[in-house]
Amino acid sequence: METKTSMSLSANPPASVNLLQKIWAFTGVCALGILFLAVFNFEFPNRPLWLGASLVLLTLSIVLFSYEEYKGLPGGIKNNGVWTSALTNRGLWGWLLGIAITFFYVILYFYPQFLGLNAEGDNTGVVGFFDPLSKTLSGNPASQWFVYGTLYTIAILAFGIKFLWKYRHNRYEKIRTLSVMFFQTAFAFLIPEFMARLNTDNFSLPYYDLKNIWPLNYYNFEQYRIDQFLNAGNIGLALLIFGIISIFIITPILTYYYGKRWYCSWVCGCGGLAETAGDPFRHLSDKSLFAWKVERWVVHSVLVFVVLMTTAVVHSYLGYDAQKYWLNKDVFLIAVAVFLGVIFALIWKFKKEELQKDAQYGAIGYLAIVLGLIAIHYLSGSNVFLFQAETLRSWYAFLIGAIFSGVIGTGFYPIFGNRVWCRFGCPMAAILGLQQRLFSRFRITTNGGQCISCGNCSTYCEMGIDVRAYAQKGQNIVRASCVGCGICSAVCPRGVLKLENGPLEGRINSDDVLTGNDLDLLDLIKEQRKH
Repeated sequence: METKTSMSLSANPPASVNLLQKIWAFTGVCALGILFLAVFNFEFPNRPLWLGASLVLLTLSIVLFSYEEYKGLPGGIKNNGVWTSALTNRGLWGWLLGIAITFFYVILYFYPQFLGLNAEGDNTGVVGFFDPLSKTLSGNPASQWFVYGTLYTIAILAFGIKFLWKYRHNRYEKIRTLSVMFFQTAFAFLIPEFMARLNTDNFSLPYYDLKNIWPLNYYNFEQYRIDQFLNAGNIGLALLIFGIISIFIITPILTYYYGKRWYCSWVCGCGGLAETAGDPFRHLSDKSLFAWKVERWVVHSVLVFVVLMTTAVVHSYLGYDAQKYWLNKDVFLIAVAVFLGVIFALIWKFKKEELQKDAQYGAIGYLAIVLGLIAIHYLSGSNVFLFQAETLRSWYAFLIGAIFSGVIGTGFYPIFGNRVWCRFGCPMAAILGLQQRLFSRFRITTNGGQCISCGNCSTYCEMGIDVRAYAQKGQNIVRASCVGCGICSAVCPRGVLKLENGPLEGRINSDDVLTGNDLDLLDLIKEQRKH
């Protein structure tokens, strides 16, 4: 009988792969090889057949390799050698994978011609290889974004199945994973392609991922998009109104009831890829206090940047003629200033104590900057925010839309963890986080008396939250950065953590219970028994 010399979760090296896993790994490499040959314009005799074969083989390879990995293991907490593998512990394979993904994103964003994109003729390379699929769905030739969207969707579907097998003991994880698989496949991939097929010479709908909400789709209120919406008649106008309602009504209501998890962990494609393909790297997120401070300042600076940029872009195409348009440049700037001022005043009056000192100073500083820039323009007539709108738009698209969200946000999964974009760069996460922190009913409750300080929760928190510190004290976790993925609860061996949506009234004060100071505890228990 083999004797175990250590009880540590990370003591033993990962088990070697079996024969079937080797076969499926080889099949996956062959599928990638077909795509690689397409990059170099290899003449396939039947492109639709070879394209279908490569995508199907790639998907099956991931799914069946994962099945072999988890089929003999019981459901529950598994370390699976993440701290001993060179791929998942910033070893050589991890760095090589990160470099390869980063290289792919650089080519995708800045040099699509190397992938075969040809704006003035027939596509070649891997973009041309995907033309048959693109023409089947939308009737149009492929672009580099169609190639990316196809591979992105396959990654979420295939690694989503892997995720389902890994966390098959947890109902919540299974449901939310199926949700992101559905929204990515239907709303982000298929529906926009089908919408493009409806376009004619007299009718044109803009390419629209219905689940992308401003500020994540920072381009949605640019002039060319507004023109496309209005030119599409009632359907286009309905889509435009839906986009506005999503910002001011749908998002706050859902966040109030369910926290930011309704979007970040159930709907968002960025979160979907992070949760599925990025799951092996979730433990690499930095849990230090320094990282948390940097995260708060950086992500909210990005949010301020996108507010400034969007305001400047909308302002740039509004008319000055008050007789012709009720919404002119001046009215718009005044409305933005009043709206931001009212939001700030409400937070300061009712939720000031929810913000720490540096957050209070930051809120005052950012509001002063935005209102000051609006005043400078309104009084002096200079370029709004001191720069031309297109300049701000270009900077944002390059720095945030390309470098941060793509090159760093996904390419650095094996180095900084799977949610580096969500933590430090996503303006949508910043807005939802503020709403969650200030007025949401969602929180993670803890039972400190049951915590054994194993550290699983903190280790596998992809958002860099030291969950164990809250659990040891029995404190509820209400953090702006928490995406409600529930992994901390899924890996807890004692059932200490529970995701809840409910009012603050009637909650047991866990701090006072631990110290025996909650004099109303017995009365509360009696009251609950009545119901």
